Amino acid sequence: MRNTVQKIVQKAGNDRGRLMDILLEIQAELGYVSGEVTDQLAEELGISRVDVEQTLSFYHFFRQEPRGEYTVYLNNSLVANMMGRVEVAAAFEKEAGCKFGSVTEDGRIGLFETADIGMNDQEPAALINGKVFTNLTPLVVRELVSGMRNGKKVEDMIRNYGDGKNGSDLVRAMVHNNIKQKGSVLFSAYSPGEGLTKALQMSPEKVISEVKDSYLRGRGGAGFPTGLKWEFCRRANKEVSYVFCNADEGEPGTFKERVLLTEYPHLIFEGMAISGYAIGAKHGVLYLRNEYDYLKAYLESVLEEMHEKKLLGDRILDTEEFGFDIRIQMGAGAYVCGEESALLESSEGKRGEPRNRPPFPVEKGYMDHPTIINNAETLCNVVKILKNGSEWYTMLGSQESAGTKLISVSGDCKYPGVYEVEWGIRVKDILDLAGASNIQAVQVGGPSAECIGPADFNRTISFEDLPTGGSFIIIGNKRDLIGDVVTNFLDFFIEESCGSCTVCRTMPTILKNKIAKILTGHGVQQDLEDLQDWGSKMKMANRCGLGQTAANPVLSTLKNFREKYEGLIRKDVDFDSGFDLASAVVDSCEHVGRTPNL
Repeated sequence: MRNTVQKIVQKAGNDRGRLMDILLEIQAELGYVSGEVTDQLAEELGISRVDVEQTLSFYHFFRQEPRGEYTVYLNNSLVANMMGRVEVAAAFEKEAGCKFGSVTEDGRIGLFETADIGMNDQEPAALINGKVFTNLTPLVVRELVSGMRNGKKVEDMIRNYGDGKNGSDLVRAMVHNNIKQKGSVLFSAYSPGEGLTKALQMSPEKVISEVKDSYLRGRGGAGFPTGLKWEFCRRANKEVSYVFCNADEGEPGTFKERVLLTEYPHLIFEGMAISGYAIGAKHGVLYLRNEYDYLKAYLESVLEEMHEKKLLGDRILDTEEFGFDIRIQMGAGAYVCGEESALLESSEGKRGEPRNRPPFPVEKGYMDHPTIINNAETLCNVVKILKNGSEWYTMLGSQESAGTKLISVSGDCKYPGVYEVEWGIRVKDILDLAGASNIQAVQVGGPSAECIGPADFNRTISFEDLPTGGSFIIIGNKRDLIGDVVTNFLDFFIEESCGSCTVCRTMPTILKNKIAKILTGHGVQQDLEDLQDWGSKMKMANRCGLGQTAANPVLSTLKNFREKYEGLIRKDVDFDSGFDLASAVVDSCEHVGRTPNL
Protein backbone atom coordinates (compact mmCIF):
# COMPACT_ATOMS: atom_id res chain seq x y z
CA MET A 1 0.00 0.00 0.00
CA ARG A 2 2.74 2.47 0.95
CA ASN A 3 4.55 1.82 -2.33
CA THR A 4 1.34 2.37 -4.30
CA VAL A 5 0.68 5.69 -2.60
CA GLN A 6 4.28 6.80 -3.02
CA LYS A 7 4.27 6.02 -6.75
CA ILE A 8 1.01 7.93 -7.28
CA VAL A 9 2.34 10.97 -5.42
CA GLN A 10 5.59 10.89 -7.39
CA LYS A 11 3.65 10.58 -10.64
CA ALA A 12 1.93 13.86 -9.72
CA GLY A 13 5.30 15.48 -9.10
CA ASN A 14 4.77 15.60 -5.33
CA ASP A 15 2.54 18.59 -6.08
CA ARG A 16 0.08 19.46 -3.31
CA GLY A 17 -2.00 21.28 -5.91
CA ARG A 18 -2.68 17.92 -7.59
CA LEU A 19 -4.28 16.49 -4.42
CA MET A 20 -7.62 15.86 -6.19
CA ASP A 21 -5.92 13.75 -8.85
CA ILE A 22 -3.84 11.93 -6.25
CA LEU A 23 -6.85 11.05 -4.10
CA LEU A 24 -8.86 9.88 -7.10
CA GLU A 25 -6.06 7.61 -8.32
CA ILE A 26 -5.44 6.18 -4.86
CA GLN A 27 -9.15 5.45 -4.48
CA ALA A 28 -9.22 3.76 -7.88
CA GLU A 29 -6.28 1.55 -6.83
CA LEU A 30 -7.18 0.81 -3.20
CA GLY A 31 -10.96 1.24 -3.13
CA TYR A 32 -10.94 3.97 -0.48
CA VAL A 33 -8.59 6.39 1.29
CA SER A 34 -7.90 5.10 4.80
CA GLY A 35 -6.59 7.03 7.78
CA GLU A 36 -3.19 5.39 7.29
CA VAL A 37 -3.10 6.58 3.67
CA THR A 38 -4.13 10.06 4.78
CA ASP A 39 -1.18 10.20 7.15
CA GLN A 40 1.20 9.04 4.44
CA LEU A 41 -0.13 11.60 1.97
CA ALA A 42 0.44 14.40 4.45
CA GLU A 43 4.00 13.20 4.94
CA GLU A 44 4.73 12.75 1.23
CA LEU A 45 3.30 16.14 0.26
CA GLY A 46 4.72 18.05 3.21
CA ILE A 47 1.34 19.25 4.45
CA SER A 48 -0.75 18.64 7.55
CA ARG A 49 -3.19 15.76 7.92
CA VAL A 50 -5.97 18.36 8.20
CA ASP A 51 -5.05 19.70 4.75
CA VAL A 52 -5.64 16.24 3.29
CA GLU A 53 -8.76 15.56 5.34
CA GLN A 54 -10.47 18.82 4.45
CA THR A 55 -10.34 17.92 0.76
CA LEU A 56 -11.10 14.25 1.30
CA SER A 57 -14.16 14.95 3.44
CA PHE A 58 -15.63 17.66 1.24
CA TYR A 59 -16.46 15.71 -1.92
CA HIS A 60 -19.32 13.27 -2.29
CA PHE A 61 -17.46 10.53 -4.17
CA PHE A 62 -14.37 10.28 -1.97
CA ARG A 63 -14.50 7.29 0.36
CA GLN A 64 -12.76 7.01 3.73
CA GLU A 65 -14.02 3.49 4.33
CA PRO A 66 -15.13 0.61 2.08
CA ARG A 67 -18.39 1.16 0.23
CA GLY A 68 -18.72 -2.22 -1.35
CA GLU A 69 -17.10 -4.13 -4.17
CA TYR A 70 -20.03 -2.83 -6.23
CA THR A 71 -20.84 0.74 -5.20
CA VAL A 72 -24.27 1.88 -6.37
CA TYR A 73 -25.13 5.58 -6.47
CA LEU A 74 -28.82 5.98 -7.31
CA ASN A 75 -29.87 9.41 -8.53
CA ASN A 76 -32.40 11.08 -6.23
CA SER A 77 -33.28 14.07 -8.42
CA LEU A 78 -36.83 15.35 -8.91
CA VAL A 79 -37.18 13.82 -12.37
CA ALA A 80 -35.81 10.50 -11.15
CA ASN A 81 -38.60 10.43 -8.58
CA MET A 82 -41.14 11.41 -11.22
CA MET A 83 -40.04 8.49 -13.37
CA GLY A 84 -40.22 5.75 -10.72
CA ARG A 85 -37.13 6.04 -8.57
CA VAL A 86 -38.96 5.03 -5.37
CA GLU A 87 -39.83 1.60 -6.76
CA VAL A 88 -36.30 1.17 -8.12
CA ALA A 89 -34.77 2.07 -4.74
CA ALA A 90 -37.05 -0.42 -2.99
CA ALA A 91 -35.99 -3.12 -5.45
CA PHE A 92 -32.30 -2.42 -4.80
CA GLU A 93 -32.83 -2.74 -1.04
CA LYS A 94 -34.87 -5.91 -1.36
CA GLU A 95 -32.49 -7.66 -3.77
CA ALA A 96 -29.27 -6.52 -2.08
CA GLY A 97 -30.51 -7.05 1.46
CA CYS A 98 -29.36 -3.70 2.85
CA LYS A 99 -30.66 -0.17 3.17
CA PHE A 100 -29.41 2.88 1.28
CA GLY A 101 -26.45 4.39 3.09
CA SER A 102 -25.04 0.98 4.00
CA VAL A 103 -23.07 -2.00 2.68
CA THR A 104 -24.11 -5.65 2.70
CA GLU A 105 -22.62 -7.79 5.47
CA ASP A 106 -20.36 -9.58 3.01
CA GLY A 107 -19.02 -6.26 1.70
CA ARG A 108 -20.18 -7.05 -1.82
CA ILE A 109 -22.78 -4.31 -2.48
CA GLY A 110 -23.06 -0.75 -1.20
CA LEU A 111 -26.18 1.35 -1.78
CA PHE A 112 -25.96 5.14 -1.71
CA GLU A 113 -27.93 8.11 -2.97
CA THR A 114 -26.49 10.92 -5.03
CA ALA A 115 -27.71 14.16 -6.52
CA ASP A 116 -28.39 14.76 -10.20
CA ILE A 117 -25.98 12.80 -12.45
CA GLY A 118 -26.86 14.46 -15.76
CA MET A 119 -29.28 11.77 -16.97
CA ASN A 120 -32.66 13.46 -16.53
CA ASP A 121 -33.71 12.46 -20.04
CA GLN A 122 -33.41 8.75 -19.20
CA GLU A 123 -34.38 8.28 -15.57
CA PRO A 124 -34.26 6.51 -13.19
CA ALA A 125 -30.48 6.25 -13.50
CA ALA A 126 -27.56 5.15 -11.34
CA LEU A 127 -23.79 4.95 -11.30
CA ILE A 128 -22.35 1.53 -10.49
CA ASN A 129 -18.59 1.67 -10.05
CA GLY A 130 -18.62 4.75 -12.28
CA LYS A 131 -20.62 3.13 -15.09
CA VAL A 132 -23.97 4.68 -15.99
CA PHE A 133 -27.17 2.61 -15.96
CA THR A 134 -30.27 4.33 -17.34
CA ASN A 135 -34.02 3.69 -17.55
CA LEU A 136 -33.93 1.43 -14.51
CA THR A 137 -36.90 -0.71 -13.47
CA PRO A 138 -37.34 -3.17 -10.58
CA LEU A 139 -36.85 -6.04 -13.06
CA VAL A 140 -33.59 -4.57 -14.34
CA VAL A 141 -32.44 -4.05 -10.74
CA ARG A 142 -33.05 -7.72 -10.00
CA GLU A 143 -30.81 -8.69 -12.93
CA LEU A 144 -28.11 -6.21 -11.88
CA VAL A 145 -27.97 -7.40 -8.28
CA SER A 146 -27.91 -11.00 -9.45
CA GLY A 147 -24.92 -10.16 -11.60
CA MET A 148 -23.17 -8.55 -8.62
CA ARG A 149 -23.84 -11.60 -6.47
CA ASN A 150 -22.25 -13.76 -9.16
CA GLY A 151 -19.17 -11.54 -9.48
CA LYS A 152 -20.00 -10.26 -12.96
CA LYS A 153 -17.96 -7.34 -14.29
CA VAL A 154 -19.90 -4.09 -14.26
CA GLU A 155 -19.16 -3.39 -17.92
CA ASP A 156 -20.66 -6.77 -18.80
CA MET A 157 -23.93 -5.80 -17.11
CA ILE A 158 -24.59 -3.02 -19.62
CA ARG A 159 -27.53 -4.23 -21.68
CA ASN A 160 -26.96 -2.12 -24.78
CA TYR A 161 -25.00 0.91 -25.92
CA GLY A 162 -26.37 4.32 -26.73
CA ASP A 163 -26.17 6.21 -29.98
CA GLY A 164 -23.24 8.14 -31.49
CA LYS A 165 -19.95 8.02 -29.62
CA ASN A 166 -21.65 6.40 -26.62
CA GLY A 167 -21.15 3.09 -28.39
CA SER A 168 -17.49 3.67 -29.26
CA ASP A 169 -14.74 1.48 -27.82
CA LEU A 170 -13.53 4.12 -25.37
CA VAL A 171 -16.99 4.98 -24.00
CA ARG A 172 -19.27 1.93 -24.22
CA ALA A 173 -22.10 3.56 -22.31
CA MET A 174 -25.82 2.87 -22.44
CA VAL A 175 -26.42 6.63 -22.44
CA HIS A 176 -28.42 8.13 -25.29
CA ASN A 177 -27.75 11.62 -26.65
CA ASN A 178 -31.42 12.38 -27.31
CA ILE A 179 -30.68 15.31 -29.61
CA LYS A 180 -34.23 16.27 -30.55
CA GLN A 181 -33.63 19.48 -32.51
CA LYS A 182 -30.51 20.73 -34.26
CA GLY A 183 -30.14 24.46 -34.77
CA SER A 184 -27.97 26.60 -37.01
CA VAL A 185 -25.04 27.13 -34.65
CA LEU A 186 -23.83 24.39 -32.32
CA PHE A 187 -25.21 21.39 -34.18
CA SER A 188 -24.43 22.75 -37.65
CA ALA A 189 -21.73 21.37 -39.96
CA TYR A 190 -18.18 21.68 -38.62
CA SER A 191 -14.65 20.55 -39.47
CA PRO A 192 -12.09 20.72 -36.65
CA GLY A 193 -9.73 23.66 -37.08
CA GLU A 194 -12.04 25.97 -39.03
CA GLY A 195 -12.49 28.52 -36.27
CA LEU A 196 -8.91 28.29 -35.04
CA THR A 197 -7.53 28.85 -38.55
CA LYS A 198 -9.57 32.05 -38.85
CA ALA A 199 -8.47 33.19 -35.40
CA LEU A 200 -4.77 32.78 -36.14
CA GLN A 201 -5.17 35.02 -39.18
CA MET A 202 -6.24 37.80 -36.83
CA SER A 203 -4.52 39.56 -33.95
CA PRO A 204 -5.54 38.48 -30.42
CA GLU A 205 -7.15 41.89 -29.94
CA LYS A 206 -9.17 41.44 -33.13
CA VAL A 207 -10.36 38.02 -31.96
CA ILE A 208 -11.61 39.56 -28.72
CA SER A 209 -13.27 42.36 -30.69
CA GLU A 210 -15.03 39.82 -32.92
CA VAL A 211 -16.38 37.95 -29.88
CA LYS A 212 -17.50 41.24 -28.31
CA ASP A 213 -19.25 42.26 -31.54
CA SER A 214 -21.16 38.95 -31.52
CA TYR A 215 -22.74 39.86 -28.14
CA LEU A 216 -22.05 36.30 -26.98
CA ARG A 217 -22.94 35.95 -23.32
CA GLY A 218 -21.91 33.14 -21.01
CA ARG A 219 -24.18 30.10 -21.31
CA GLY A 220 -23.83 28.99 -17.70
CA GLY A 221 -26.76 31.10 -16.53
CA ALA A 222 -25.23 34.42 -15.40
CA GLY A 223 -24.86 35.70 -18.96
CA PHE A 224 -21.71 37.81 -18.53
CA PRO A 225 -20.41 39.09 -21.91
CA THR A 226 -17.74 36.63 -23.06
CA GLY A 227 -15.61 39.05 -25.04
CA LEU A 228 -15.54 41.50 -22.16
CA LYS A 229 -14.33 38.80 -19.78
CA TRP A 230 -11.52 37.94 -22.20
CA GLU A 231 -10.58 41.60 -22.55
CA PHE A 232 -10.31 42.02 -18.78
CA CYS A 233 -8.07 38.96 -18.57
CA ARG A 234 -5.77 40.11 -21.40
CA ARG A 235 -5.44 43.53 -19.77
CA ALA A 236 -4.12 41.84 -16.62
CA ASN A 237 -0.93 41.53 -18.69
CA LYS A 238 0.73 38.74 -16.72
CA GLU A 239 3.29 36.30 -18.09
CA VAL A 240 1.19 33.24 -17.21
CA SER A 241 -2.58 32.94 -17.64
CA TYR A 242 -5.06 30.09 -17.92
CA VAL A 243 -8.21 29.04 -19.76
CA PHE A 244 -10.71 26.84 -17.92
CA CYS A 245 -13.67 25.03 -19.40
CA ASN A 246 -16.30 24.52 -16.74
CA ALA A 247 -17.76 21.10 -17.56
CA ASP A 248 -19.23 20.65 -14.09
CA GLU A 249 -22.89 20.94 -15.06
CA GLY A 250 -24.50 19.95 -11.79
CA GLU A 251 -27.72 21.97 -12.00
CA PRO A 252 -30.59 19.48 -11.68
CA GLY A 253 -32.25 19.02 -15.04
CA THR A 254 -29.20 19.99 -17.11
CA PHE A 255 -27.51 17.46 -19.41
CA LYS A 256 -26.76 19.41 -22.61
CA GLU A 257 -23.01 19.51 -21.97
CA ARG A 258 -22.96 15.75 -21.57
CA VAL A 259 -24.00 15.67 -25.22
CA LEU A 260 -21.41 18.26 -26.27
CA LEU A 261 -18.66 16.34 -24.47
CA THR A 262 -19.77 13.12 -26.16
CA GLU A 263 -20.36 14.28 -29.71
CA TYR A 264 -18.55 17.62 -30.05
CA PRO A 265 -15.39 17.55 -27.88
CA HIS A 266 -13.25 18.92 -30.73
CA LEU A 267 -15.48 21.99 -30.75
CA ILE A 268 -14.98 22.51 -27.00
CA PHE A 269 -11.20 22.08 -27.14
CA GLU A 270 -10.92 24.32 -30.19
CA GLY A 271 -12.89 27.00 -28.39
CA MET A 272 -10.44 26.74 -25.49
CA ALA A 273 -7.50 27.13 -27.88
CA ILE A 274 -9.06 30.21 -29.48
CA SER A 275 -9.61 31.79 -26.09
CA GLY A 276 -6.03 30.93 -25.14
CA TYR A 277 -4.77 32.73 -28.23
CA ALA A 278 -6.96 35.73 -27.45
CA ILE A 279 -5.75 36.24 -23.88
CA GLY A 280 -2.17 35.02 -24.35
CA ALA A 281 -2.52 31.76 -22.41
CA LYS A 282 -0.61 28.57 -23.11
CA HIS A 283 -2.44 26.34 -20.65
CA GLY A 284 -6.01 25.08 -20.58
CA VAL A 285 -7.90 22.91 -18.09
CA LEU A 286 -11.17 21.06 -18.66
CA TYR A 287 -12.83 20.61 -15.26
CA LEU A 288 -14.96 17.48 -15.73
CA ARG A 289 -17.59 16.45 -13.19
CA ASN A 290 -17.00 13.05 -11.67
CA GLU A 291 -20.38 11.80 -12.89
CA TYR A 292 -18.94 12.02 -16.43
CA ASP A 293 -15.80 10.07 -15.60
CA TYR A 294 -16.94 7.43 -18.10
CA LEU A 295 -16.04 9.94 -20.84
CA LYS A 296 -12.51 10.71 -19.64
CA ALA A 297 -10.58 8.10 -21.67
CA TYR A 298 -12.43 9.14 -24.81
CA LEU A 299 -11.75 12.84 -24.20
CA GLU A 300 -8.06 12.09 -23.63
CA SER A 301 -7.97 10.33 -27.00
CA VAL A 302 -9.51 13.39 -28.68
CA LEU A 303 -6.78 15.56 -27.15
CA GLU A 304 -4.15 13.19 -28.56
CA GLU A 305 -5.78 13.32 -31.97
CA MET A 306 -5.81 17.13 -31.92
CA HIS A 307 -2.11 17.12 -31.04
CA GLU A 308 -1.40 14.89 -34.03
CA LYS A 309 -3.32 17.30 -36.28
CA LYS A 310 -1.46 20.28 -34.77
CA LEU A 311 -4.64 21.80 -33.36
CA LEU A 312 -2.96 21.63 -29.95
CA GLY A 313 0.66 21.57 -28.86
CA ASP A 314 3.75 23.75 -29.10
CA ARG A 315 3.26 25.06 -32.65
CA ILE A 316 -0.44 25.04 -33.44
CA LEU A 317 -1.10 24.84 -37.19
CA ASP A 318 2.68 25.28 -37.68
CA THR A 319 2.69 28.81 -36.29
CA GLU A 320 5.77 29.99 -34.42
CA GLU A 321 3.85 32.33 -32.15
CA PHE A 322 1.21 30.16 -30.52
CA GLY A 323 1.23 26.96 -28.49
CA PHE A 324 -1.53 25.70 -26.23
CA ASP A 325 -2.11 22.51 -24.24
CA ILE A 326 -5.10 21.16 -22.33
CA ARG A 327 -5.33 18.76 -19.41
CA ILE A 328 -8.42 17.24 -17.79
CA GLN A 329 -9.09 17.91 -14.12
CA MET A 330 -11.62 15.58 -12.55
CA GLY A 331 -14.04 16.73 -9.89
CA ALA A 332 -15.25 14.43 -7.12
CA GLY A 333 -18.89 15.36 -6.65
CA ALA A 334 -19.79 18.87 -5.47
CA TYR A 335 -22.45 21.06 -7.08
CA VAL A 336 -20.86 24.21 -5.67
CA CYS A 337 -17.81 23.63 -7.89
CA GLY A 338 -19.91 24.88 -10.79
CA GLU A 339 -19.28 28.32 -9.25
CA GLU A 340 -16.12 29.53 -10.95
CA SER A 341 -14.02 30.41 -7.91
CA ALA A 342 -14.99 27.18 -6.13
CA LEU A 343 -13.95 25.34 -9.29
CA LEU A 344 -10.53 26.98 -9.06
CA GLU A 345 -10.17 26.03 -5.39
CA SER A 346 -11.00 22.45 -6.28
CA SER A 347 -8.52 22.43 -9.15
CA GLU A 348 -5.84 23.51 -6.69
CA GLY A 349 -6.59 20.46 -4.55
CA LYS A 350 -8.66 22.16 -1.90
CA ARG A 351 -12.25 22.23 -0.67
CA GLY A 352 -14.57 23.66 -3.30
CA GLU A 353 -15.48 26.77 -1.32
CA PRO A 354 -16.20 29.98 -3.26
CA ARG A 355 -13.67 32.77 -2.86
CA ASN A 356 -14.37 36.29 -1.75
CA ARG A 357 -14.43 38.67 -4.71
CA PRO A 358 -12.75 40.93 -5.71
CA PRO A 359 -10.23 40.00 -6.94
CA PHE A 360 -12.01 38.22 -9.77
CA PRO A 361 -10.51 35.21 -11.57
CA VAL A 362 -9.62 37.33 -14.62
CA GLU A 363 -7.18 39.15 -12.35
CA LYS A 364 -6.19 36.46 -9.86
CA GLY A 365 -7.46 33.00 -10.67
CA TYR A 366 -5.83 29.58 -10.91
CA MET A 367 -2.64 29.56 -8.82
CA ASP A 368 -3.11 33.35 -8.53
CA HIS A 369 -2.70 33.83 -12.30
CA PRO A 370 -5.25 35.57 -14.55
CA THR A 371 -7.85 33.00 -15.61
CA ILE A 372 -10.92 32.95 -17.79
CA ILE A 373 -13.62 30.37 -17.10
CA ASN A 374 -16.30 29.58 -19.66
CA ASN A 375 -18.60 26.60 -19.88
CA ALA A 376 -18.55 24.11 -22.73
CA GLU A 377 -21.52 25.59 -24.59
CA THR A 378 -20.01 29.07 -24.56
CA LEU A 379 -16.70 27.83 -25.97
CA CYS A 380 -18.48 25.92 -28.74
CA ASN A 381 -20.21 29.15 -29.77
CA VAL A 382 -16.84 30.90 -30.00
CA VAL A 383 -15.65 28.53 -32.74
CA LYS A 384 -18.73 29.13 -34.86
CA ILE A 385 -18.47 32.90 -34.39
CA LEU A 386 -14.87 32.89 -35.60
CA LYS A 387 -15.81 30.66 -38.51
CA ASN A 388 -18.87 32.59 -39.71
CA GLY A 389 -18.40 36.09 -38.28
CA SER A 390 -20.10 38.13 -35.58
CA GLU A 391 -22.60 39.71 -37.98
CA TRP A 392 -23.97 36.27 -38.89
CA TYR A 393 -24.30 35.43 -35.22
CA THR A 394 -26.16 38.58 -34.24
CA MET A 395 -28.82 37.84 -36.85
CA LEU A 396 -29.93 34.96 -34.63
CA GLY A 397 -31.83 35.21 -31.36
CA SER A 398 -33.56 38.13 -29.66
CA GLN A 399 -32.69 41.77 -29.11
CA GLU A 400 -30.51 41.23 -26.05
CA SER A 401 -29.71 37.55 -26.53
CA ALA A 402 -27.75 36.71 -29.67
CA GLY A 403 -27.39 33.22 -31.09
CA THR A 404 -28.96 29.94 -30.03
CA LYS A 405 -29.37 28.12 -26.73
CA LEU A 406 -29.22 24.46 -25.83
CA ILE A 407 -32.19 23.46 -23.68
CA SER A 408 -32.24 20.23 -21.64
CA VAL A 409 -35.90 19.20 -21.56
CA SER A 410 -37.07 16.56 -19.09
CA GLY A 411 -39.99 15.61 -16.88
CA ASP A 412 -43.61 15.08 -17.94
CA CYS A 413 -43.29 15.08 -21.73
CA LYS A 414 -43.12 12.64 -24.63
CA TYR A 415 -39.77 13.75 -26.04
CA PRO A 416 -37.17 14.56 -23.37
CA GLY A 417 -33.80 15.54 -24.73
CA VAL A 418 -31.61 18.38 -25.99
CA TYR A 419 -33.07 21.10 -28.20
CA GLU A 420 -31.07 23.84 -29.92
CA VAL A 421 -33.39 26.83 -30.17
CA GLU A 422 -32.94 30.50 -30.91
CA TRP A 423 -33.08 32.82 -27.94
CA GLY A 424 -36.52 34.41 -27.75
CA ILE A 425 -38.51 31.21 -28.17
CA ARG A 426 -41.67 31.05 -26.04
CA VAL A 427 -42.00 28.54 -23.24
CA LYS A 428 -45.20 27.19 -24.83
CA ASP A 429 -43.32 26.50 -28.07
CA ILE A 430 -40.79 24.35 -26.24
CA LEU A 431 -43.65 22.49 -24.55
CA ASP A 432 -45.15 21.81 -27.96
CA LEU A 433 -41.82 20.54 -29.32
CA ALA A 434 -41.45 18.21 -26.34
CA GLY A 435 -44.99 16.84 -26.66
CA ALA A 436 -46.10 18.09 -23.26
CA SER A 437 -49.72 18.57 -22.20
CA ASN A 438 -51.76 18.99 -19.02
CA ILE A 439 -48.91 20.97 -17.50
CA GLN A 440 -48.99 22.46 -14.04
CA ALA A 441 -45.58 24.18 -14.04
CA VAL A 442 -42.18 24.47 -15.67
CA GLN A 443 -38.97 24.87 -13.73
CA VAL A 444 -36.86 27.08 -15.99
CA GLY A 445 -33.15 27.12 -15.18
CA GLY A 446 -33.10 24.48 -12.46
CA PRO A 447 -33.97 24.86 -8.76
CA SER A 448 -31.93 28.05 -8.48
CA ALA A 449 -34.11 29.82 -11.05
CA GLU A 450 -37.87 30.22 -11.49
CA CYS A 451 -40.88 27.93 -11.41
CA ILE A 452 -43.64 29.29 -13.66
CA GLY A 453 -47.26 28.36 -14.33
CA PRO A 454 -49.48 28.42 -17.44
CA ALA A 455 -50.06 32.18 -17.14
CA ASP A 456 -46.37 32.66 -18.00
CA PHE A 457 -46.06 30.15 -20.84
CA ASN A 458 -46.02 33.00 -23.38
CA ARG A 459 -42.83 34.36 -21.82
CA THR A 460 -39.59 33.93 -23.75
CA ILE A 461 -36.33 32.14 -23.03
CA SER A 462 -33.94 35.09 -23.16
CA PHE A 463 -31.69 37.19 -20.96
CA GLU A 464 -34.28 39.96 -21.07
CA ASP A 465 -37.08 37.70 -19.81
CA LEU A 466 -36.38 34.12 -18.60
CA PRO A 467 -32.64 33.42 -18.64
CA THR A 468 -31.51 29.83 -18.15
CA GLY A 469 -28.37 27.79 -18.04
CA GLY A 470 -30.32 25.13 -19.91
CA SER A 471 -32.51 23.18 -17.47
CA PHE A 472 -36.18 22.94 -18.43
CA ILE A 473 -38.17 20.56 -16.19
CA ILE A 474 -41.82 20.00 -17.09
CA ILE A 475 -44.14 19.29 -14.14
CA GLY A 476 -47.54 17.77 -14.88
CA ASN A 477 -50.76 18.39 -12.97
CA LYS A 478 -50.54 15.03 -11.22
CA ARG A 479 -47.47 16.16 -9.24
CA ASP A 480 -47.52 17.68 -5.76
CA LEU A 481 -45.73 20.94 -6.46
CA ILE A 482 -44.92 21.72 -2.84
CA GLY A 483 -44.57 18.26 -1.34
CA ASP A 484 -42.65 16.70 -4.23
CA VAL A 485 -40.93 19.53 -6.12
CA VAL A 486 -40.10 22.21 -3.56
CA THR A 487 -39.08 19.68 -0.90
CA ASN A 488 -36.80 17.80 -3.32
CA PHE A 489 -35.06 21.00 -4.39
CA LEU A 490 -34.54 22.08 -0.78
CA ASP A 491 -33.02 18.67 -0.01
CA PHE A 492 -30.64 19.25 -2.91
CA PHE A 493 -29.48 22.62 -1.58
CA ILE A 494 -29.14 21.25 1.96
CA GLU A 495 -26.90 18.48 0.67
CA GLU A 496 -24.84 20.65 -1.68
CA SER A 497 -24.09 23.69 0.50
CA CYS A 498 -20.35 23.98 1.13
CA GLY A 499 -21.20 25.10 4.66
CA SER A 500 -19.04 28.21 4.57
CA CYS A 501 -21.87 30.75 5.10
CA THR A 502 -24.02 30.25 8.20
CA VAL A 503 -27.22 31.33 6.46
CA CYS A 504 -26.71 28.89 3.58
CA ARG A 505 -25.74 26.15 6.03
CA THR A 506 -28.90 26.51 8.13
CA MET A 507 -31.68 28.34 6.31
CA PRO A 508 -32.61 25.69 3.67
CA THR A 509 -33.20 23.24 6.54
CA ILE A 510 -35.31 25.80 8.40
CA LEU A 511 -37.31 26.46 5.24
CA LYS A 512 -37.81 22.72 4.70
CA ASN A 513 -39.05 22.30 8.28
CA LYS A 514 -41.51 25.16 7.78
CA ILE A 515 -42.74 23.52 4.55
CA ALA A 516 -43.16 20.22 6.44
CA LYS A 517 -45.24 22.01 9.08
CA ILE A 518 -47.53 23.41 6.37
CA LEU A 519 -47.85 20.04 4.63
CA THR A 520 -48.92 18.33 7.87
CA GLY A 521 -51.80 20.77 8.35
CA HIS A 522 -50.28 23.02 11.01
CA GLY A 523 -49.42 26.00 8.80
CA VAL A 524 -50.84 29.49 9.43
CA GLN A 525 -50.65 32.78 7.54
CA GLN A 526 -47.56 33.86 9.45
CA ASP A 527 -45.69 30.84 8.15
CA LEU A 528 -46.07 32.10 4.59
CA GLU A 529 -44.78 35.50 5.65
CA ASP A 530 -41.84 33.81 7.36
CA LEU A 531 -41.01 31.81 4.23
CA GLN A 532 -40.96 35.00 2.16
CA ASP A 533 -38.92 36.96 4.71
CA TRP A 534 -36.38 34.27 5.47
CA GLY A 535 -35.99 33.28 1.82
CA SER A 536 -35.33 36.88 0.81
CA LYS A 537 -32.53 37.13 3.35
CA MET A 538 -30.72 34.30 1.56
CA LYS A 539 -30.11 36.63 -1.36
CA MET A 540 -28.39 39.17 0.86
CA ALA A 541 -26.48 37.06 3.36
CA ASN A 542 -24.59 34.53 1.22
CA ARG A 543 -21.50 35.16 -0.83
CA CYS A 544 -21.98 32.82 -3.81
CA GLY A 545 -24.73 32.12 -6.30
CA LEU A 546 -25.65 28.77 -4.75
CA GLY A 547 -26.41 30.31 -1.38
CA GLN A 548 -28.09 33.39 -2.83
CA THR A 549 -30.53 31.30 -4.87
CA ALA A 550 -31.04 28.32 -2.55
CA ALA A 551 -34.40 29.69 -1.38
CA ASN A 552 -35.68 30.20 -4.93
CA PRO A 553 -37.74 26.97 -4.96
CA VAL A 554 -39.78 28.49 -2.13
CA LEU A 555 -39.76 32.11 -3.29
CA SER A 556 -40.72 31.43 -6.92
CA THR A 557 -43.55 29.04 -6.02
CA LEU A 558 -44.82 31.48 -3.39
CA LYS A 559 -44.87 34.13 -6.09
CA ASN A 560 -46.43 32.10 -8.90
CA PHE A 561 -48.47 29.48 -7.00
CA ARG A 562 -49.54 31.31 -3.86
CA GLU A 563 -52.96 29.70 -3.96
CA LYS A 564 -51.44 26.27 -3.40
CA TYR A 565 -49.86 27.41 -0.14
CA GLU A 566 -53.00 29.29 0.90
CA GLY A 567 -55.00 26.11 0.41
CA LEU A 568 -52.84 24.26 2.91
CA ILE A 569 -52.78 26.68 5.84
CA ARG A 570 -55.25 27.03 8.70
CA LYS A 571 -57.52 30.07 8.60
CA ASP A 572 -59.14 29.51 12.01
CA VAL A 573 -56.10 30.36 14.15
CA ASP A 574 -53.21 32.80 14.07
CA PHE A 575 -50.70 30.45 15.72
CA ASP A 576 -49.99 26.74 15.54
CA SER A 577 -46.60 25.52 16.72
CA GLY A 578 -46.97 22.30 14.78
CA PHE A 579 -45.87 20.38 17.87
CA ASP A 580 -47.99 17.40 18.92
CA LEU A 581 -47.00 16.30 22.41
CA ALA A 582 -48.93 13.03 22.24
CA SER A 583 -47.10 11.97 19.10
CA ALA A 584 -43.77 13.10 20.49
CA VAL A 585 -43.91 10.83 23.55
CA VAL A 586 -45.33 7.69 21.92
CA ASP A 587 -41.93 6.01 21.42
CA SER A 588 -40.65 6.79 24.90
CA CYS A 589 -43.87 5.62 26.56
CA GLU A 590 -43.81 2.41 24.56
CA HIS A 591 -40.20 1.82 25.60
CA VAL A 592 -40.99 2.01 29.33
CA GLY A 593 -44.42 0.38 29.06
CA ARG A 594 -46.36 3.46 30.12
CA THR A 595 -49.64 4.69 28.68
CA PRO A 596 -49.50 8.37 27.70
CA ASN A 597 -51.67 10.43 30.06
CA LEU A 598 -52.16 13.76 28.44
